[in-house]
Amino acid sequence: MITNRELAIEDYLAIARRRLTWVLIPALAAPLLGFLISFALTPKYTSRSLLQVEGQIVPGGYVKPIVTERVSDRMITLQQNVLSRTRLQPLVSRLGLVRNGKSADDVIDQIRSNVSVNEADIGKSSGPPGSPNEKKGPGGTADVSGFYVSYTTNNPRDAQQVCAEITSLLLAENQELREQVARSTTDFLSSQLDQEKHHLDELDAKLSEFKIQHFGRLPGDIDTDLKMVMAFDSQLDAITQNLNRMQQDKSYAEMLLAQELAAYKSAHSSPKFPPLRQQLLSLQSHLVFLQTRYTEDHPDVVKTKHEIEELKAKLKDMGLEADKADADSLAKETNAEDEASAANSIPAVPNASPNTVPKPVVALGPPEIMRLREQIYRTEGAIGRQNAEQKRIQAQLDLYQSRLSLNPEIEEQYKQLTRDNNTAHSIYDQLLTNRTLAEISTAMEHNQEGEQLKLLDPATLPNSPSFPVRWQFALYGFGAGLGIGVSIALWKEFQDKAIRNEGDVLAALELPMLGSVPWVGVESNGKSWKNKFRGSSMPRLEEERTADL
Repeated sequence: MITNRELAIEDYLAIARRRLTWVLIPALAAPLLGFLISFALTPKYTSRSLLQVEGQIVPGGYVKPIVTERVSDRMITLQQNVLSRTRLQPLVSRLGLVRNGKSADDVIDQIRSNVSVNEADIGKSSGPPGSPNEKKGPGGTADVSGFYVSYTTNNPRDAQQVCAEITSLLLAENQELREQVARSTTDFLSSQLDQEKHHLDELDAKLSEFKIQHFGRLPGDIDTDLKMVMAFDSQLDAITQNLNRMQQDKSYAEMLLAQELAAYKSAHSSPKFPPLRQQLLSLQSHLVFLQTRYTEDHPDVVKTKHEIEELKAKLKDMGLEADKADADSLAKETNAEDEASAANSIPAVPNASPNTVPKPVVALGPPEIMRLREQIYRTEGAIGRQNAEQKRIQAQLDLYQSRLSLNPEIEEQYKQLTRDNNTAHSIYDQLLTNRTLAEISTAMEHNQEGEQLKLLDPATLPNSPSFPVRWQFALYGFGAGLGIGVSIALWKEFQDKAIRNEGDVLAALELPMLGSVPWVGVESNGKSWKNKFRGSSMPRLEEERTADL
């Protein structure tokens, strides 16, 4: 074949017709050879079973599955556990697979290498979501609908038995693994719950002790403390005002009593001017009566005071200074007598302090003097009670003020304890909820109501070998023979340097062809099978006469 020119479709067809023999012979001989070779190989038989993935019976909205690992990922773990030596050793002994000079280790290695678990697309269920065959995405556990379990060996009965045993082990291992995960989760949550309960009890005890120790000083009591401080302040102000008023009343009553005693003693000590003295005593008694009923600005009070002043001025003008001295001495003697008889005439004041014990009041005297003495006695008792109440309120006020001064530091400690306690309560409640859910999931797995692997198709007994597949050998032989034939044909074509047409002449000689002489020789009668594929192609140049004009 002249290679230094472009080939057209007619050239390729001509090449195919010329080299067809070299392609057909290997393409037809190779399938026969492959088919015969398949009989020389040891046949292998494959038994296969089908496992279906069924979702949990209880809807996931009520009981969440505790095993969240995808089935395809879990199947890898199951396969590794089932194909371990500890699991396969009893199986080999029970089925009697150690024969023909093989050891148990060889048989175990053979089982490991010939067992395969592949995903099976059984199809989606037409039922509601959550049905056993529903396929889920990567976030769910039922990401596949089933698995094919297959085992290949040279004995069909052994293949079926081993496949059935491996399938049973996978089912049992899956159930045991799910129950173990559920139990382990429940046990772990129980231990964590016990630890958190112990920690929570300690925090509760600390918080209770802190509340007892700082009662009334907690952050929640600050408003109450402020209200109590304001209330005690108001009470203290009111008591102080009452004390001041009582002290004024007492001073005023003592002044009136001194005046009444002076007038009384003067009236009884000097016989001079008895009408004027009697009139003065009468006016003073009337003034006391008016002062108890009216204020100092009342007209009657002002008028009486004015009359008393005029009367005193008259007595002074008439030289009664000596009588005043006598009256003072008589008053001293009368006070001594009054103090001597106080214990027998006046009862003790209960709950009165030593500083507030009222002066004794004599049983004898005018009604005005007795009334003033009784008023002073009662006022002193009230003053004593008000002083005691003032001290009590001041102590309470100091207590609440001290609580407010310590409140920021206590508030920080209380917030820390409360925050830790609330966190511990939240963790405990969450653990309690999770443990309850884990216990429900464990019971569900124990009752086989969760996601399960079910045997849909048992292990089959192979009737024909899975290897070698003779038609596949023949097909592979045909492909190999076709490739060999094409390779030989191409090799032969590249080795052929014959000039067959005008294009070959132009490519080989680089000269134009002016004419050609037809083939002169034995004419083909068309019986040769080679001539059928020559068609209308030009004869080779070695068999032609070319004239160079």
